[in-house]
Amino acid sequence: MQVQPLAIPDVIMFTPNVFGDERGFFMETFRQSEFETHCGPYTLVQDNHSKSKKGILRGLHYQVTQPQGKLIRVTRGEVFDVAVDIRKNSPTFGRWVGTLLSDANKQILWVPPGFAHGFYVTSEEAEFQYKCTAYYAPEDEGSIIWNDPTIGIDWPIDVAPILSTKDRQAPPLSGARL
Repeated sequence: MQVQPLAIPDVIMFTPNVFGDERGFFMETFRQSEFETHCGPYTLVQDNHSKSKKGILRGLHYQVTQPQGKLIRVTRGEVFDVAVDIRKNSPTFGRWVGTLLSDANKQILWVPPGFAHGFYVTSEEAEFQYKCTAYYAPEDEGSIIWNDPTIGIDWPIDVAPILSTKDRQAPPLSGARL
């Protein structure tokens, strides 16, 4: 597996070795020892799977007191995935990184605890799977508006984003409960 830190070095891209032939393919998507070497001694406690249509934008989400690290991959379709550093004392606070994740590139993204996370579906449909370091706690969830100009995410939007009510009403980073 190839490992590459992104522009915010705590966010890591894994590119698995894919072995394929006319029958299909095989790839290893997770190995605890490799994960700990590159990401830290985290335990992954919850698996999530979502399906979304083109134009859906989910995020930017985070948990306040029980931050979740997320190990993310797309098993069908394509999304533009974004991580925003919301660690108050971080030298990269308020900065973002984004990348395309797809069933074609098979890449896996590590978003550590202390980041807000979101994605925009660029294909007709996408299935998105991720493992988390903490259990989902709805009472602990926070959101940041997807188009906060102080963050300045360059989303590859080709159709108007479709947002949940929660995401439409999210505050900017300056008003987020961190």
